[in-house]
Amino acid sequence: MQSCASILALAVAGLAAPACAEDAAATAAEAPASDAEIVVTAVARSANKLDSSVSVSSLNAETIAAAAPRSAAELFRSLPGIRSESSGGEGNANIQVRGIPISTGGAKFLQLQEDGLPILEFGDIAFGNADIFLRADFNVARVEAVRGGSASTFASNSPGGVINLISKTGNQEGGSIQGTVGLDYGEYRIDADYGGKLSDTLSYHVGGFYRVGEGPRRAGYDGNKGGQIKGNITKTFDGGFFRLNFKYLDDRAIGYLPSPVRVTGTNANPNYQALPGLSPNNDTIHSAFFTRAVTLDGQNNRQVDDIRDGMRPLVKSIGFETQFDVADGWTVNDKFRYANISGGFNSPFPAGADTIGNLATGIGGAGATAVFANGPNAGQAVPAGAYAINIVLFNTKLRSLDNITNDLKINRKFNLGSGSLDLTAGFYKSRQTINMDWLWSSYLLEAKGDNAALIDVRNAAGALQTDGGLVSYGASFFGNCCRRTYNLDFDTNAPYFAASYNSGKFTVDGSLRYDAGNARGYVAGDGPVVPTDVDGNGVISVPESKTTILPLNAQRPVNYNYNYWSYSFGANYRLANDLSVFARYSRGGRANADRFVFGGNTSPTSGALLPGARPVDFVRQAEAGVKYQSGGLALYGTAFWAKTEEQNYEATTQRSSANTYRAYGIELEGAYRIGDFSLNASGTWTNAKIIKSLDATVIGNRPRRQAEFIYRFAPTYNTDLFSIGGSVVGTTSSYTQDSNLLKLPAFAQVNAFVAVRPLKRVQVSVNANNLFDTFGFTEAEEGAIPGNGIVRARSINGRTISASLKLDF
Repeated sequence: MQSCASILALAVAGLAAPACAEDAAATAAEAPASDAEIVVTAVARSANKLDSSVSVSSLNAETIAAAAPRSAAELFRSLPGIRSESSGGEGNANIQVRGIPISTGGAKFLQLQEDGLPILEFGDIAFGNADIFLRADFNVARVEAVRGGSASTFASNSPGGVINLISKTGNQEGGSIQGTVGLDYGEYRIDADYGGKLSDTLSYHVGGFYRVGEGPRRAGYDGNKGGQIKGNITKTFDGGFFRLNFKYLDDRAIGYLPSPVRVTGTNANPNYQALPGLSPNNDTIHSAFFTRAVTLDGQNNRQVDDIRDGMRPLVKSIGFETQFDVADGWTVNDKFRYANISGGFNSPFPAGADTIGNLATGIGGAGATAVFANGPNAGQAVPAGAYAINIVLFNTKLRSLDNITNDLKINRKFNLGSGSLDLTAGFYKSRQTINMDWLWSSYLLEAKGDNAALIDVRNAAGALQTDGGLVSYGASFFGNCCRRTYNLDFDTNAPYFAASYNSGKFTVDGSLRYDAGNARGYVAGDGPVVPTDVDGNGVISVPESKTTILPLNAQRPVNYNYNYWSYSFGANYRLANDLSVFARYSRGGRANADRFVFGGNTSPTSGALLPGARPVDFVRQAEAGVKYQSGGLALYGTAFWAKTEEQNYEATTQRSSANTYRAYGIELEGAYRIGDFSLNASGTWTNAKIIKSLDATVIGNRPRRQAEFIYRFAPTYNTDLFSIGGSVVGTTSSYTQDSNLLKLPAFAQVNAFVAVRPLKRVQVSVNANNLFDTFGFTEAEEGAIPGNGIVRARSINGRTISASLKLDF
């Protein structure tokens, strides 16, 4: 059988996968209907799933193949209770769990990990979401997700849960190489891995990928270009092991932001339609005629950036994990990683859309006219009824998101005759740097897919108001905000303690964590508008007269401390060998990061917290459930309740929020296997509402983008000769904003794959993602249908079909 790690990566690349086998630990975790399934994420000590009082799910290769994901965010949609808005490309996803809200972006209350350590300490860094720096490929052995529960105390800043991608370590010798080509979209990709034993006590694994192509939407250029290499080497010895690991990621991935769509009908029953020539799921407002961004850098000097860099992660990390026994049965485990992270985020955001006549008047006044600034119609008048877009270019330089992380713990199991007692003590230490510049500018762009052109505007007197489509050297459509620079360091120190007693059928556990942190550094912005001769030609053009500069002599210090307690306690009772029940109550905190310091929470002179400022948000959760595993059948049901206190700051609206949310619901998960057929399914029903807010008009409403029901089912039929399968991932409707007026319609995405193995170690496969080319809107900026009927919304990608050839060795 083939390697589970390589098969998983095949599926993430959009390819089919057969059944697999892996080393013993991975095999246990990848068998959902097996009584041997072992949990290793966000727990004190690995435990049988039926004996654990946490809600945990794992993804095996067949499950991932049926989901047919094109990105890590799409992969996460296969996890029960997780709502992953996988519409932004290969990163920048908004991820929420069990009704805990997404009030801005990213994954604020959920931590993404690789091999038990966070990719970034904070999951919602502005323009630095953790999934931007994550790629799932042949290196991944399995994925585990813990929702709520012990995540509050075994990881900092993750009260909602933890998703952990666990790497292959070379316990099973062999490897694979695979080539992938997009049949109806631009993608060429190669994946490879190999692992094995160098001696009886030394094993290794190394793998990676490289891909290039336009991507799943028509951009007019290669939007995705880059790759990754990861590896590890493990030395085992009596009573333990030492593993050295590394990762190098150098990638460019196009980032999709909302696009204008026409909405008819009513707010309660809307009909989302494409504008002429601009498909919301197959097109993008990126263009081959819009690739050059002239701006001012972090020192107010002229700089030219390439919009084609898109989401630009550059990660160089090295780390280790070791575990060994010490005297009297104590076991020590230590994980360490240093990650050098930099890059950028460059993508056009639609500040508004309308007919060109209205937008030209807004820029040049009454009587203004518009002509194409470039493209095949350069110099010609833009048709009066044509649609255009006011663009704010999100041009953000990620100078450093470096982090250093260490998690040390010691554990001992005591046999007490009638049962056993597990004690764990640990100390977690991290430093997260957030050093970035916001270098935004504004443009006027044709509302068109497949290479839109920039547009120039002249006023009634014929004077040019733009420069090659450039409207201003700043976010003039946002009130000249958002030229910023900041350099912040967040230190986290967290001792924790856990105890668990098992009497055979009954397990009770509790854990406690104390997080003490501090924030140090400075912020500067939003700068004043100062006419500046950016191009140095001695003349101040109209766009140059609207130049926003960074106030480098007005840096505001950031200097505050915070601390908080988190706790979790639960119990599990094994009613029979194949049946158990559990319950848990938890309280966890999430320290606010960069978004917090721009929300008016710190003193402009000392950097200390202002009275009433709350640097930590808290989540309280309760859950109770039942677990059943027997033969080829596994069923899990969990009832949950959560109360979330949250404050945030949104870049696009320049608005601070402070809400309290309540959510309760039921989470169901099941897996069934009989012969060559298997079925995985999950569904989560959530009743969520805002119970406290600075905006009294939204109290009692459902939080934005929170669907009442999300679901997934994935059948697969697998033989030695072929595999065939698919998945349906769906959601009921939700509201675009907390005002609960305009709805995002319900949708279901269907994926399918077929794989044939004509020769030993050879596989040919075809994979279809979003088979029926469905519109699936995950977010929208407007809270109600505007007068012109144009809403800025973001859809999942349209249909993409890929083919692959894979060789095992």
